[in-house]
Amino acid sequence: MPKVNLNHMEASILMALLISVVLGVVTKKTDQERLHYGLYCFGCFMATLFGLGWLMKLGHG
Repeated sequence: MPKVNLNHMEASILMALLISVVLGVVTKKTDQERLHYGLYCFGCFMATLFGLGWLMKLGHG
């Protein structure tokens, strides 16, 4: 089995994608609602990742 070597950002994006898919599938009833909610969750995760990344960058100088 090949070894996967991800940096911190790639792992965070992968985690956000997988969690968004699961949340979309288990919380909504129609395919359209699932897609919209999954994309919304992914967007929120990405905004949070970049926002916290900038806060850490500004805090550490």
